[in-house]
Amino acid sequence: MIVFDLACDEGHRFEGWFGSSDDYRAQQARGLLDCPQCGSRDVSKAPMAPSVPRKGNRMPAERAPKQGVTRGEMPAEVAAALTALAAAQAKALENSTWVGEAFSEQTRAMHYGERAHATIHGKASADEARELLAEGIAVAPLPFPITPPDELN
Repeated sequence: MIVFDLACDEGHRFEGWFGSSDDYRAQQARGLLDCPQCGSRDVSKAPMAPSVPRKGNRMPAERAPKQGVTRGEMPAEVAAALTALAAAQAKALENSTWVGEAFSEQTRAMHYGERAHATIHGKASADEARELLAEGIAVAPLPFPITPPDELN
């Protein structure tokens, strides 16, 4: 596939994807190209910047360090909300037991009455969480990641 920048006689610019340059020329000759904004059939290639790949034996230029999502300091309201959310999560986990990779299994066992109910937290993949929800088992992700107890210093 090849992508061309196209323009109509009204000055609207848009992309066109073609199997080859010959395919573009054939569609243009048959009047199959039209502007998606105004419908004009007077469409031609617009000037494009060439795509010049970097040589394989060249190292990329040193990149500037990435900046955070915000520039400057976080607004006080956002910082307060995040602090409150972190405190709420910590409070919820105070009496919760870490079950690690066995989270889905343990949650199912409680749901189906195979073990006593308890407050637990652990790891589950997105697919496992969807399966639990499909079975009518209420689960929710934690807002902030946690470090498993066996990985703490």
